Amino acid sequence: MKIWVDADACPVVIREILFRAADRVGVPMTLVANQPVRVPPSRHINTLQVPAGFDVADNEIVRRVAAGDLVITSDIPLAAEAIEKGALALSPRGELHTAENIRARLNMRDFMDSMRASGVDTGGPPPLGQSDRKSFADRLDTLLAKQ
Repeated sequence: MKIWVDADACPVVIREILFRAADRVGVPMTLVANQPVRVPPSRHINTLQVPAGFDVADNEIVRRVAAGDLVITSDIPLAAEAIEKGALALSPRGELHTAENIRARLNMRDFMDSMRASGVDTGGPPPLGQSDRKSFADRLDTLLAKQ
């Protein structure tokens, strides 16, 4: 298993949880972003900087991800593509995207996009809270323990 992180939108507090987990279990992790990302010195943690552009980082993750890998992303279309390749997809809030729930989440995402395009203020997601961080850390530990 490798961990792929959609680092452009990943909160710093979630990255720190990931850094500790990668070193603790010795799993290789790559943070993919279109800008430089600070990471601690570790033989398990790498960065991959891609050119700026719409979905460039997402497309690079999809190109490299393999069955059994774990993708950390809040991007529903990226999660769907990772699942199609046999990978796991986990949001920074600890929500595990699966083949069973990803279609409903894509539909909700598209609906919310339509609402925003028609001028409705949907407010966006709430700030990442302590319970979200705990949920993420717990789910990550569970997934890593299975490996």
